[in-house]
Amino acid sequence: MPEPIAPGRRPVPSRTPQQRATPSRPETSRPETSRPETTRPAGLDAGIGRIPIMDVSPVVDGGRFPASCVEGETVPVRVNAFREGHDAMGVQVVLTAPDGSEQVRRLESVNPGLDLWETTVRPGSTGHWSFRVEAFSSPYDTWVHTAEVKIPAGIDTALVAAEGVQVLERALAEITEGTRPEADGPRLRAAIGSLRDTSLSPSGRVSPALAADLRGVMHERPLREGVTVAGPYPLVVHRKLALFGSWYECFPRSEGARFDPEQGGWVSGTLATAAESLDRIADMGFDVAYLTPIHPIGTTFRKGRNNTLDPREGDPGSPYAIGSPDGGHDAIHPDLGTMEDFDAFVARAKELGLEVAMDIALQCSPDHPWVTEHPEWFVIRPDGTIAYAENPPKKYQDIYPLSFEADYEGLYTAIRDMLELWVEHGVTLFRVDNPHTKPVRFWQELLEEFDRTHPEVIFLAEAFTRPTMMHTLGKVGFHQSYTYFTWRHSPVELREYLEELAASAHYMRPSFWPTTHDILTPFMTGGGHRAFVLRAILAATLVPTWGIYSGYELVEDVPRPGAQEQIDNEKYEYKPRDSAGALARGESLEPLLRDLNRIRREHPALQSLTSIRFHTADDPQVLVFSKHLEAEETGTGTADTVLVVSLTEHDRDAWTTLHLDPAALGVGEEFEVEDLLTGERFTWNRDPYVILSAADRPAHVLRVIHPEEERDA
Repeated sequence: MPEPIAPGRRPVPSRTPQQRATPSRPETSRPETSRPETTRPAGLDAGIGRIPIMDVSPVVDGGRFPASCVEGETVPVRVNAFREGHDAMGVQVVLTAPDGSEQVRRLESVNPGLDLWETTVRPGSTGHWSFRVEAFSSPYDTWVHTAEVKIPAGIDTALVAAEGVQVLERALAEITEGTRPEADGPRLRAAIGSLRDTSLSPSGRVSPALAADLRGVMHERPLREGVTVAGPYPLVVHRKLALFGSWYECFPRSEGARFDPEQGGWVSGTLATAAESLDRIADMGFDVAYLTPIHPIGTTFRKGRNNTLDPREGDPGSPYAIGSPDGGHDAIHPDLGTMEDFDAFVARAKELGLEVAMDIALQCSPDHPWVTEHPEWFVIRPDGTIAYAENPPKKYQDIYPLSFEADYEGLYTAIRDMLELWVEHGVTLFRVDNPHTKPVRFWQELLEEFDRTHPEVIFLAEAFTRPTMMHTLGKVGFHQSYTYFTWRHSPVELREYLEELAASAHYMRPSFWPTTHDILTPFMTGGGHRAFVLRAILAATLVPTWGIYSGYELVEDVPRPGAQEQIDNEKYEYKPRDSAGALARGESLEPLLRDLNRIRREHPALQSLTSIRFHTADDPQVLVFSKHLEAEETGTGTADTVLVVSLTEHDRDAWTTLHLDPAALGVGEEFEVEDLLTGERFTWNRDPYVILSAADRPAHVLRVIHPEEERDA
């Protein structure tokens, strides 16, 4: 017969085998009945626990979506944990690898008044990891505090020694149980022997038990009681290119395009002529060659130059109006070549150390094969016609948006199989056009499937839209996202935005583009060469991933009237460029882009986002920020710190005093810096005076020289 429950008490639910399982690191040698362990299985609210653990990070929506990082990245782990009374406690994180192996790290109390605990973990390989947080009462640390207070005061000295023996004997018993290494034994036995030696003074008795070497042992392998567990929480680890990389965008049809009077018009560039440009892209230090759509283009309602409705003879149309009798998303435009030509392009890119990204625009021209084969994949209006894309008052008559309502499974399968085709032909990255116009459910399912079948493939979301949608796309699996950087200019705006991005870096990684084929802001059109230099420096140093649209190095800055995009937009016409000539004339930004990408590769600090720290300047238009990694984080054996001091306006100079935080830079009050763009070296302190010129020195990109570097040299 069940035991009756006293009035006012809730029944205690029986524990599942999973809940009863012994943790990987038993907390003490006491019987479980004396201090029961508390667990919180994933997805189940098992109450507050013996020692409350709150606000665990990085956790996305309570564990509904996995947090993410890249291999070798330093991931901050933060929690609020506390207990009643004055007894000491500890917190540790257990990081579990895909193969089940575990790493354990103690969290440190960084703000006792706010109960904030922190540490970092570094997953070393890609795959699906998890972590859990364990909080516990620490009897050894509690005893240490008691001894340090009572022994000098001469209070209960014999009792304090006896209590110390009890605590250390429990630790010694763990050696017998096999949960503590034998190497701890000599220190523990020596300390116990000293505590029992009544011939010694009180301070002499406790001295070995308080010694630094034993404290280190007990910190690394603590004696634990009342263990409370939060988690496990998922953590997916991607390859490094998901966080750090440099993208170069081009329209393949413009690479090698020419006007041929004998043929009466323009001749398209091909994948073969585009491959000839790969050497230049690689020489500038880019990692990714990103191709706008290469598929057949429809003729129905084809757009003419500058998005007009009256195309001229020979106008190629927008590559985003995908599909013709020559095929759809799984075909190559006949003007560009064949699948064999595409394979050769990918192979040449690989030889040069480049990866190929393809633009995926999930929309169709009226001539796409899907329109006749699967009309259910589109919205049919009451008059029987298919609805074209609109963003009133804008109309895109040459594009039919897809609808996932009538045949979700059929459309999902067709899109997945299309992407699989391009992966088979060597595409490792996809830039997805307007993903926010498709159901989030679709992206979650598709990206989860690709994570299982092709975890090396990276998806970049071109989602210039509401923050909630942008963040959710990151949560469901997009590796990177375009951002609002293009419209953020002042130091205040940039600082606020970067701090927001850093706070969400465990699920949404930003990609900074000063311009795109769709966007040319008034800042860029009004600033010319100076604006292009300035924004390239900021984009390349503020975040780990950045990109430029071809022609950026030539300072293409003339807008189409009434629009924030270029005149004679490449979306609607061929646009061959004389890159070599501009470089020879000294008119190209190629040298700057090459230097920026070299600096990014050479300095691990610039390959991180969460390490960014902001400093101040007396001039409110000067942006000052640093990125610092400790020696164990860089993989080079030495710390790495990059300090950037930059104008944010292209039409003014600055003479100003900076106010730096030496601790954030990992230096003392005086230190050496080297300008990575000019090679100049300076001796600075926490308040250096700088002069910036919009014409010839809009920014310092500085390497902080640490003392150990000088000693090694």
